[in-house]
Amino acid sequence: MKERFDREYYRRFYRDGRTSVISQAEMSARAQLIAAYVQHIDCPVASILDAGCGLGLLRDPLMRALPRASYMGLEYSDYLCERYGWTQGSLVDFKTRQPFDLVVCYDVMQYLDERSAGRALANIGRLCRGVLYFSALTSHDWKHNCDQSRTDRDVHLRSAAWYRSRLARNFRQAGAGFWIRRGAPLSVWELETAG
Repeated sequence: MKERFDREYYRRFYRDGRTSVISQAEMSARAQLIAAYVQHIDCPVASILDAGCGLGLLRDPLMRALPRASYMGLEYSDYLCERYGWTQGSLVDFKTRQPFDLVVCYDVMQYLDERSAGRALANIGRLCRGVLYFSALTSHDWKHNCDQSRTDRDVHLRSAAWYRSRLARNFRQAGAGFWIRRGAPLSVWELETAG
């Protein structure tokens, strides 16, 4: 699978304006949302793990918004690790001595088969001690929300319920992609959560 995430893959889906699935402006807005949310719930962020960081489009805007935090970009692609110096690894079995205050896992899980994705979600529970920002392409999104001409179709589509049930083992859903680690000393108003 490593060969798949080569220079051509990132040119097509991230660098070519005619075929890219996401823009820097969108990722900057996403980083601002993430930073605003952790500040809103008073979650101190000293460490960030961007799991499947890709080109690192979230890095600079997150670091501007959360300047006291350290940032680790975890990436599977040999090409990107060589080019950007990211930490090489897979979310399925990545280990660290200390969990992170904020973990971002954006559009990664759909690339993993069911067993690997289940292991990766369990591992996120070990890697995150505060807030998780999580998003993955679901079967519903594929049919109704994404631009299929720009979106990689070589993925494993699952229901949102599949992800929610596994994330709920370690996290409370807060909505808008945010999950709070069970046991974390963070208070969220009831009507500001997903249920």
